[in-house]
Amino acid sequence: MAKAIMIQGTMSNAGKSLVTAALCRIFHQDGKRVNPFKSQNMALNSFITAEGAEMGRAQVVQAEAAGVKPSVLMNPILLKPTSDSGSQVIVNGVAIGTMPAVEYYKYKTKLIPDIMKAYNTLAEQSDIMVIEGAGSPAEINLKAQDIVNMGMAKMAKSPVLLVADIDRGGVFASIYGTLMLLEPEERAMVKGVIINKFRGDVSILKPGLDMLEEKTGIPVIGVLPMMNVDIEDEDSLSERLTQVKSKNALIDIAVIKFPRMSNFTDFNVFELIDGVSLRYVKSTEELGNPDMIILPGTKNTIDDLKWMRQNGLETAVLHKANNGTVVFGICGGYQMLGRSLSDPFGYDSGHAGSVTTGMALLNTETEFVEKKRTIQMKGHFNRVEGIFSGLSGREFYGYEIHSGITRLEETKALNTVEPINEKAEPFAEGSQTVRSGMQVYGTYIHGIFDGEGIAAKIVEALLARKGLSMDDVKVIDYQEYKQHQYDLLAQSVREHLDMEKVYAIVEKGLDE
Repeated sequence: MAKAIMIQGTMSNAGKSLVTAALCRIFHQDGKRVNPFKSQNMALNSFITAEGAEMGRAQVVQAEAAGVKPSVLMNPILLKPTSDSGSQVIVNGVAIGTMPAVEYYKYKTKLIPDIMKAYNTLAEQSDIMVIEGAGSPAEINLKAQDIVNMGMAKMAKSPVLLVADIDRGGVFASIYGTLMLLEPEERAMVKGVIINKFRGDVSILKPGLDMLEEKTGIPVIGVLPMMNVDIEDEDSLSERLTQVKSKNALIDIAVIKFPRMSNFTDFNVFELIDGVSLRYVKSTEELGNPDMIILPGTKNTIDDLKWMRQNGLETAVLHKANNGTVVFGICGGYQMLGRSLSDPFGYDSGHAGSVTTGMALLNTETEFVEKKRTIQMKGHFNRVEGIFSGLSGREFYGYEIHSGITRLEETKALNTVEPINEKAEPFAEGSQTVRSGMQVYGTYIHGIFDGEGIAAKIVEALLARKGLSMDDVKVIDYQEYKQHQYDLLAQSVREHLDMEKVYAIVEKGLDE
């Protein structure tokens, strides 16, 4: 059975996911068989595995860092918020329903057998398991039913490293307070503290570190700097979502920041093209005059369309589309661009029998159904009309996550696709409207922009429209870039974390 180490945090966004990815990379570099694990994740950014199972993207990133294929075993429970008080519950990659928070709180301990089956299966294939917690282990109102922090550490018999974010301030209080709110036996499981996102001279911090160790009896095994690495983010806390237009940008791409936006990592590839500004907007004032508008995926298509309607963004997008601005919809954004969205059983809107008028920029109609489609796809662009004609024939890989069935005009289909791991005939997918200056495109395929040369072709077309060429920008290979970032992350953590101590903690485990 594998050894284990668990990364918990004093709060959300303390850096648990990043430290977990770093340790996965370091152990992998050191020749260890390593797998990441998070029993329960809450995020709208998800991924579809080769088996068609849905899991959180944070564990996909960690799997890439570990040099292994993503598996739903790494994240057996995924919660996708549908409202402020409820989430769709996904177990072993399959949605089992939507539950209010109170109902799920009472239900979740029934999932412990699923959690441990997934963990033990992975552990049998590993030398080291790197487990990530969620939120804070000191959420005392939730501890009785905990399955993701100390509850998981106990089940896995794993020592714990506690990560704290110094950049927010109050780091010593957050560490001490967290530890003091743990039960004595839980506190004994914490074998080291990591301070994250530090700026400055560590020597100035040392008196505080010494006092912290004296008061808690737990060593500080690393002070990690504010790292200049580009690793995919897990959720809406991402700093990417607050970026503004670069003054030197040649191309400006605006992504509509829906309240329930999902899979915004679909667009990270554009950030790697020098001269491109990718920004997320939630008002007409922020929209400005972009070269392309993207409507991303969303967990609630109808509600987010109504949100656009209420704040004026729909009118603004329609106006710009009719005046030649390129509009591209992905998944839920693609559904919105059609003529209508019917929800006969209330699966999307919660109101059975509702029919919502779409933006009517694409000649499509969507009906929401109970069964969620989660599948990896391969395909190619058909004859693309208009500005993106250079995409015609280009191949791509990606995945679908949606519960709607969209009827389309096949002569205007954007793509031809087929499942990667199922026997099925290729079929038409996506849509396009190119007329009188209007250039609107839509697809269900997440990850379509990651295909070789596809993002570059899109930028090339947008540049040509302004009398510029690709000679004016630099394009980076996305996959090579990601691997390089994992190596940079591992290098920085090795330099600032006592890896000998980490290995000793892993080896000793909880045996004392």
